[in-house]
Amino acid sequence: MSKPPFGFGPPDPDKRGENEPSDSGGQPSGAEAFNQLGQMLSQLGQMLSQAGSSTGPVNYDLAKQIALQNLSSSGSADVKLGFSSSSGGDSSTAVRDAAHLAELWLDAATILPAGATTTVAWSARTWVEKTLPTWQRLCDPVAQQVSGAWVQALPEEAKQAAGPLLSMMGQMGGMAFGSQLGNALAQLASEVLTSTEVGLPLGPAATSALLPANIEKFTEGLELPTSEVLVFIAAREAAHQRLFAHVPWLRQRLLATVEEFASGISVDTSALEQLAGQIDPSNPASIEEAMSSGLLEPQTSPEQKAALNRLETLLALVEGWVDVVVAEAIGDRLPGADALRETLRRRRATGGPAEQTFATLVGLELRPRRMRAASSLWKLVGDQHGIEKRDGLWSHPDLMPTANDLDEPLDFSERLGDGESTLEGIDPIAEIERTEREKNKPKGDEEEN
Repeated sequence: MSKPPFGFGPPDPDKRGENEPSDSGGQPSGAEAFNQLGQMLSQLGQMLSQAGSSTGPVNYDLAKQIALQNLSSSGSADVKLGFSSSSGGDSSTAVRDAAHLAELWLDAATILPAGATTTVAWSARTWVEKTLPTWQRLCDPVAQQVSGAWVQALPEEAKQAAGPLLSMMGQMGGMAFGSQLGNALAQLASEVLTSTEVGLPLGPAATSALLPANIEKFTEGLELPTSEVLVFIAAREAAHQRLFAHVPWLRQRLLATVEEFASGISVDTSALEQLAGQIDPSNPASIEEAMSSGLLEPQTSPEQKAALNRLETLLALVEGWVDVVVAEAIGDRLPGADALRETLRRRRATGGPAEQTFATLVGLELRPRRMRAASSLWKLVGDQHGIEKRDGLWSHPDLMPTANDLDEPLDFSERLGDGESTLEGIDPIAEIERTEREKNKPKGDEEEN
């Protein structure tokens, strides 16, 4: 955990935005200042009017409004692909053609069938609208813990005396979280390449989604044909969708692990007293120093560390598998595939804007630090035992490699050969179907058994 969730801490003076006010002069004229004041009051009125509709810890209506507003003003929502004219159609046609070609190549590289029934080209605005339900599931536990900590710390007498004020504070907190979520989603939507780039299934099930405008922007400077980059990225998205569609436990486990981490966030409210003692009302600088002391940052519990370790390992296994399968599927078909593979591995492993934004929203980093180790393990298993045994490991979570196996891939591969993995005798497809039946089994039947 590298950052407090929802920016829960002092701002970083080294990361001031280009449009933030500075001490360099340039004061607005009286008319400009009056217009700016009017815009501020108008925006404040809109926020207050939406506060009453917020029923949870985050005002998602406000988040969506701010995100879409930012994307509209940036002009990056609906940019035409540079190669759309040369391909004889629009960006949607180019995306569908690239995805179709990628699926054909993937069929020979994995036993998992195609997972996407729909392939679409999203604008940044569409990405916000389609992924917001999943963000709500991920962000609610964090916001609930952070906002609830202060209320729980109040004495009962104070709670009773506050009365409606507590409800108003909750609405204001929901607005604050919603505002930050909206700004973060706008930044993320202008940079992600696919619906699964952050490693989580953010979009609707069985939907393969690419963002052509962002892909074209990503291609600048790579000295590779945009169409070639599009096919490679479409293959990665399709490989992710195969996993999420045909490994029933994977989607739920990834999201549940993030929720488990987030729900364990706690704030040491006793630090408020210590913080108050450090503040000199006559010295504004003391407030900044006290806030930067770290007293109000959420504490990471042992349970959270365990959940984070499981999440990092599972993300690494997902990304490593996708990396290997896509490389084998494409082979020598695309001349720049190796260079593009390394570029995307570095983008994913070193942590880019997507990871930084998620760290701000949920308080943890989605950086699969061990992706290269996971890639090596999947490559080794595939070379020594074949793709059926490699992909059959996804049939049940108990068969999956552990963090220790990433340290000793040769030992793991040898155990597979010795039959110690309990994989022998298991039909991967039958096991997947059995897992799906168990998932959909009525609770009453379980109790009878």
